[in-house]
Amino acid sequence: MNRAIVPDIGRASLMSEKRGAAMDKRNILNIERSALVAEPLLAGEKAFRLRQVYEWLHVKTVSDFSAMTNVGKALRSRLDSAYYIGGLTEVTKQVSADGTEKYLFELPDGHRIESVLMRYKHGNSICISTQVGCRMGCRFCASTLDGLARNLTAGEMLAQVYGVQHGIGERISNIVLMGQGEPMDNIDEVLKFLRMITDEYGLHISRRNITVSTCGLVPAIRTLADADMGVTLAISLHAPDDVLRRTMMPVANRYSIDEILAAARYYFEKTGRRVSFEYALVEGVNDDPGQARTLAQKLKGLSCHVNLIPVNPVTERDYKRPRQERIAAFRTVLERQSLNVTVRREMGTDIDGACGQLRRRMKPADV
Repeated sequence: MNRAIVPDIGRASLMSEKRGAAMDKRNILNIERSALVAEPLLAGEKAFRLRQVYEWLHVKTVSDFSAMTNVGKALRSRLDSAYYIGGLTEVTKQVSADGTEKYLFELPDGHRIESVLMRYKHGNSICISTQVGCRMGCRFCASTLDGLARNLTAGEMLAQVYGVQHGIGERISNIVLMGQGEPMDNIDEVLKFLRMITDEYGLHISRRNITVSTCGLVPAIRTLADADMGVTLAISLHAPDDVLRRTMMPVANRYSIDEILAAARYYFEKTGRRVSFEYALVEGVNDDPGQARTLAQKLKGLSCHVNLIPVNPVTERDYKRPRQERIAAFRTVLERQSLNVTVRREMGTDIDGACGQLRRRMKPADV
């Protein structure tokens, strides 16, 4: 097994410095470009100058205001007096045998999150976290084991992308909001992140290259649809009926599959984007051909794609992935009902970086 763990150097002193800054200043990465003009400290600044500042932050991703060489010294001084650039500290980086990289980042308040870089022929894709932990309680997921500590801000989501991109020296072209946390449980900051990451004066990631996942928070799905961001919506279904789904996902006690599918149809009607349904295959639980037929009937007539995910191992859980022939049989049933189906390629399992494996594995003593 080829794995490498790269430790952070000088982390303690850097985190102390960041915590001190955070106490007195605001993270400027949390401020959208359109909102900069309303900042009292920046009143009267020309629009082009604010665009320059924004580009330094979100295109060149600098970590210090002094690096903004075409911005006047007086403006840089004012920025430094009231704001800080909220980057993350890399605690460790693990490299999988397949090239997948998992990053453990520390936030200025000492909490820790994980992000995963996946390399494909079509470009670099990053899976980012939207919360510190998760409160959804899905039985197959490690992220929820320690519960929810807090939501991440839009700037902290951006910092995951910028940090990894800076580290590899290559552009990130695809983003998946499918790491720790339930994105729809933090919908306001997620929407701000989407606006900022797609901003033409920022990193300007194509909306079609962004996927937002959810376990099925119906009102937030509709909110995302009304926001008309045009991103891909991935709904974690994992069962063909409500009875079984309630044993796997506590959220099923609040929203039925029919309610979720109605929201998915609404999303398609508002955005024109096909919805993706994630289905974690668990041996002896939800992998029966009869369950595949029930699922196909549920999805009939809906413009969608089904992504089958052989469940990944989690130490505290007893779920096991089905045999390959069982996976193939389930897929065949769906395809015979004219559904578009793929089986997710396994990446990063040897470093616990695959779907459902991210967690707050290393906790600082002071949190």
